[in-house]
Amino acid sequence: MAVPALIFISLNLGTENIKGWGIPMATDIAYSLGIIGLLGKNVPRQLKTFLIALAIADDIGAILVIALFYSNELSWIYLGSGMGAFGLLLLMNWTGIKNLIWYIIIGIILWYCFLNSGIHPTIAGVLFAITIPIVPKLDSKILKERTATNVTNLEKTELEKLNPLQDKKQQIILKAIKTDTENSRPPLLKLENSLVDFNAFFIIPIFAVANAGVKLDVNLIEVVSGSLGLGILLGLAIGKVTGIGIFTLIGQKLGVSELHITLNWKHIIGIGMIAGIGFTMSLFITNLAFNDQELIKISKISILIASLLAAIGGAVILLLTSNKGKKNIVK
Repeated sequence: MAVPALIFISLNLGTENIKGWGIPMATDIAYSLGIIGLLGKNVPRQLKTFLIALAIADDIGAILVIALFYSNELSWIYLGSGMGAFGLLLLMNWTGIKNLIWYIIIGIILWYCFLNSGIHPTIAGVLFAITIPIVPKLDSKILKERTATNVTNLEKTELEKLNPLQDKKQQIILKAIKTDTENSRPPLLKLENSLVDFNAFFIIPIFAVANAGVKLDVNLIEVVSGSLGLGILLGLAIGKVTGIGIFTLIGQKLGVSELHITLNWKHIIGIGMIAGIGFTMSLFITNLAFNDQELIKISKISILIASLLAAIGGAVILLLTSNKGKKNIVK
């Protein structure tokens, strides 16, 4: 995140465009994962895990940047109320409350307080997610024991003669198995799974329609050659892969991380390029950074061009790396 921002700042320091320094910082999780999904088995599983972790950390970082640098004047009353709601959510988690309804209710209050506090309400989403329990009501060991007991009881019913609609005992046992299974799923996983389709088929399309539309009535060469367009283009397409490569190397040299046996540095470069797809969060920060419609248009076009180049470049590198690896295995 630092390298793309520094590239942008170096090209726009002292100009009105400097407000957009956060635009090239974040990776778009949905689109980057979509690209490597299209590549299928050409991308090692460990590399997908690396990209997911990186993109999530990126988005959290971008949200913190929004909260700290792209927020309005603070209202301490609403901010204090929001932190109180956050504290209540933490207390609910600590005391072992698992019912998601209560978390959602307090979460809405948290969002409302941050919306009116002057800090961008996206930070409320991060705080809310931290508090959702990851420990299920029923652990796996107890689930196994209870399921075994329920199956034994089910075998004692008249399975050969009656079906569950005809036998009340079977209904009760099957309902108990279903309830136990539901209680064995962590609340965080339940909430995540329930939001996947809503996010993919409703939120993202609406966001794309609302924020991405621009008239291509400008000279593209002029757009990407100006300091604003060039800062975004180089930040996403070059800065991302450079930053990821440098810090991965530093981590390896310091001994805090290592490349998996299935990966090499070409994989890191390829995935670093794909991480330059900055669509969603970059568009979001653009609308927060600028009021001038011309600057917004230039930024959006630059983001789209940079994301396209990053996607194509990363996909080609990963495909060539994968094909070369297969040939070496055959030899």
